[in-house]
Amino acid sequence: MRSASAATSALGHGTAAPAAPTSTSIRHLRPLVARGQPRARPALVGPPAPDRWRGRESTGCGGRSVRHDGRVTPRSPAPSAFAVCFVCTGNICRSPMAEVVLRSLAERAGLGSVIEITSSGTGEWHLGEHADRRALDALERRGLDGAPHRARLFDPSRFDEFDLVVALDHGHERALRSWARTDVDRQKIRRLLAFEPSLSPQGDVPDPYYSDAAAFDSVLALIERACRALFAQIEPGLRGNRTVRTDSPDARSSADAVPAGDPREPEGTTA
Repeated sequence: MRSASAATSALGHGTAAPAAPTSTSIRHLRPLVARGQPRARPALVGPPAPDRWRGRESTGCGGRSVRHDGRVTPRSPAPSAFAVCFVCTGNICRSPMAEVVLRSLAERAGLGSVIEITSSGTGEWHLGEHADRRALDALERRGLDGAPHRARLFDPSRFDEFDLVVALDHGHERALRSWARTDVDRQKIRRLLAFEPSLSPQGDVPDPYYSDAAAFDSVLALIERACRALFAQIEPGLRGNRTVRTDSPDARSSADAVPAGDPREPEGTTA
């Protein structure tokens, strides 16, 4: 079985984007491991999903288009849900936590009915599984529930159903950009920490998969702060303004920034 560091490096900076999506199964890459130990992960691989999984994502259709300046505007006067999809590797750790956090922010603001939030992965080896137990426990410690989640595979043919596709690290961003079919698709792609760059000099949400429960708590704290910054940027549009902005964070006012001195400021977690 590959070591954690080898698996992590396969997803790190400098790796080439995955090849064009194929339907080749990667189940033969799953090693036998001791009971209770996490499975080693292969490098990023791509969709499309097997037919039995196609269409399983519970997303709403986005009713807006993306302008070249990065802002999202309605396609038609009829209101519709703003659709966000978070993307990580196996859709069992980082992206499910981000999905739950952003949904909670929207619901607490009374905006749960005008935003559709889902998540998916770049690889198919966890399809149909619950979120990682450590992710569920971390969410529960914050009063959040990730139990309904089941892992899904990102399907590039569904880019047009999303208004915003949020990558958890540079590797996921490269994969998504390589699968995007049009400039409009590419302009929907953002990294989560691009909404609050001060949280990490690397710009990546680290993968806690090979770490312990404390690492999941730290990564969740990082995700919470970044999601608050993301939500602060899109909230005015969700409340009825004509434009939902998803451009660079320097365009935001200081009032939109995440408050300083957050008691759960993330520690330096590695994965």
